[in-house]
Amino acid sequence: MIHGNFFDWPEAVASGERSEALLTRPGLRIERILSMGQASPEGFWYDQAEDEFVALLAGCARLRIEGDTNALHFVSGDWVHLPAGCRHRVEWTSEDALWLAVHHVANQLSPSRADQTP
Repeated sequence: MIHGNFFDWPEAVASGERSEALLTRPGLRIERILSMGQASPEGFWYDQAEDEFVALLAGCARLRIEGDTNALHFVSGDWVHLPAGCRHRVEWTSEDALWLAVHHVANQLSPSRADQTP
C-alpha cells in the first residue's frame, strides 16, 4: 500500500515547476505537478507518445492545443484527455496550479462506459 496527500510537498518549492511520480506501472504513470506561474517556452509544443489525462486540482491555467483557435482556460476541477501525438502547450498558470496527470499507453486501458456506444 502507498499513501499520501496531494497538497503536502516534502520540501518547499520556491518557484518554477515541480513534478512527482506517484505511481508507475507498465503503460501507466500517475503524477502530480505543481506549477508556479509556469509557461511552455516560446515555440515549444508537447508531443507525447502516450495519452494523457490531466486535471487541475487547484489554481487556474491556460492550455493551447495546436490548430485550435481557442485556448482552454482551466479552473479548479477542469480536466482534459489528450491523445498521443496531440501537440499542446501551457500558455500560463497561476502561482498555485496543482495538476493530476495520468499518462497511459494509447488504447491499452479499457474504455469507460462513456466511451462505449450501445
